[in-house]
Amino acid sequence: MKIDYRGFTLVYLALSLSFSAFGQEKNKETKKRPNFLFVLVDDQSPFDLQVYDPKSILETPVISKLASEGMVFENARHMGSWSGAVCTPSRHMIMSGRSVWHLPSKGDFKNPEEPVGLEKQTMGAVFNRAGYKTMRTCKQGNSYPAANEQFTVVNDATKRGGTEETGSAWHSKQVLSYLNDREDKSVTDPFLIYFGFSHPHDTRDGTPELLEKYGATNHTDKNSLPLAYIKQPKLQDNYLNAHPFFHGHPELRDEERVSGVWKNRDERTVRNELGREYACSENIDIQLGKVLKKLDAMGELENTYIIYTSDHGMSIGRHGLMGKQNLYEHTWRVPFIIKGPGINTGTRVNGNIYLLDILPTLCDLAGIEVPETVEGASFKPILEGEKESVRDVMYGVYSGGTKPGMRSVKKGDWKLIKYDMMDGAVRETQLFNLAENPNEYLKEHQKEGETETNLADNPRYANKLAEMEALLLAEMESHDDPYRLWNQVK
Repeated sequence: MKIDYRGFTLVYLALSLSFSAFGQEKNKETKKRPNFLFVLVDDQSPFDLQVYDPKSILETPVISKLASEGMVFENARHMGSWSGAVCTPSRHMIMSGRSVWHLPSKGDFKNPEEPVGLEKQTMGAVFNRAGYKTMRTCKQGNSYPAANEQFTVVNDATKRGGTEETGSAWHSKQVLSYLNDREDKSVTDPFLIYFGFSHPHDTRDGTPELLEKYGATNHTDKNSLPLAYIKQPKLQDNYLNAHPFFHGHPELRDEERVSGVWKNRDERTVRNELGREYACSENIDIQLGKVLKKLDAMGELENTYIIYTSDHGMSIGRHGLMGKQNLYEHTWRVPFIIKGPGINTGTRVNGNIYLLDILPTLCDLAGIEVPETVEGASFKPILEGEKESVRDVMYGVYSGGTKPGMRSVKKGDWKLIKYDMMDGAVRETQLFNLAENPNEYLKEHQKEGETETNLADNPRYANKLAEMEALLLAEMESHDDPYRLWNQVK
């Protein structure tokens, strides 16, 4: 008898395909959704970190390892502020994914078209509805209280001291306690943890051992200068003992009343304050390391996206400034590092992201529908290697002092900053080529290169200046900026 094996072959193939499809469906059902650990520090310039400035003496091995195992964004920025408390609109943007002029009214800032019930479309609320367990620890104040309350577990307190209980260790203990509780109760739902610190924001009271490491003291005497120690960080390349013109915000706390600094911009004061900043930042690194070690022990680390960033940058002597109320690169930019499933290790990208892009990106990574109120853009395509940048042009604003304030626009290597303050008494324009002048040197820095200065008054760059001026106005219009500068069409 002759057997026709073709029938058996067809049946076998059909069964194989059926079992294969079943297996794929089963894997799809059992695949764990990713966890998120969102780490936000308070007042940190990217250039404090060796990840962005190899010459920095600040040691943050955990953050550096995170960068080597994940992706570093070269151009991540907060969009700006309408308040001297720059962290307030920044944290509203992080939570809501909305641009700076479209946030809820706060203090002197009034938004006539404020979205009703926006807090229900913010980070904690969105992830709660999607079945995530959410937890938050961060400083209190200068944030978005209605959004903060949406997290299921909230342990907020401002901790800027130099002990375990009064400093950054307190925040890590809240996260570790939460993770221990999950472990004890065998919770398997995915989590989103908002891991915020109160440092390195002033008052920068570091732990005694880290202050000693960076040669710093918690100076409190207005009538004397801090002692100089060889261990202190050197002055930054773009340090000045005074800004060339008034910053336009009378009696600004950050420039006049920070304990240990006040109005001083001398070398001893600035180097000591940098040492204090570094002491607080290294402690943050230590605390982050504890949490990552715990996640690893729980078997959760590989399935967790870890995002490290700051609400904005910080001056501390750069350009003769001390605070965060400016639009120079050291302050407008923020550190931004992300590691997680599927992200290529050791990669650096341009990015051109705002902090308001975080919420839609987290939603995208988690497979959650992005709320209609969100105005930011997901940078998941960058994480997957499909794109290099989210946008071509970046817009920045500081309008917390006298109005209109400062405005900036960046495209490619070119950056424009304009100042219109003190009822017209301060009107300045700065044009930089960041490829050739990344430190934004001014004539007061006395550099020799033609492009190592402000190019706004150089006739060779008149066309570029006009181009950037037009671009700035277009960005102000597209973002509903309520002000216009002195040389713009009303």
